Amino acid sequence: MYQATDNDTITVGALGVRFLVESGDSNGTASVFECYVPANARMPAPHSHDGFEETIYGLVGTTSWTIDGETVEVGPGEAVCVKRGQIHGFQNQGDVDATFLAVATPAAFGPAYFREIGEVLAASAGGPPDLAAVLEVMRRHGLTPAPPSAA
Repeated sequence: MYQATDNDTITVGALGVRFLVESGDSNGTASVFECYVPANARMPAPHSHDGFEETIYGLVGTTSWTIDGETVEVGPGEAVCVKRGQIHGFQNQGDVDATFLAVATPAAFGPAYFREIGEVLAASAGGPPDLAAVLEVMRRHGLTPAPPSAA
């Protein structure tokens, strides 16, 4: 049995991420992480991933997900599954901070991605981030940036 305790929150811009179960904890079957999204915040650039599904379960507030061009609102007790290859992104358009649980199956995605993206953003010192560095980190961790027309 594995029980997550005292996991650090990784901050990437306004997003807070705390991993509860990582690949090594689940024999590679799933990674589970909690995401904190402040009110009125737009989050990651639209992207897809071919190596895993990502299931989102709302805990607090509401996040708006755009998945292959359709908007899905995920509030407390609601869930959506983002299938492999679907272009998606999310934001919190409300005036209440939101928290959701994300489950990646299999566990092809972990905290290293968020730490590395955080480092790239921190290196920009508040200016525009190094886009080539962002894209390289995304691709290395199995995320495919969406074409600009899909944003």
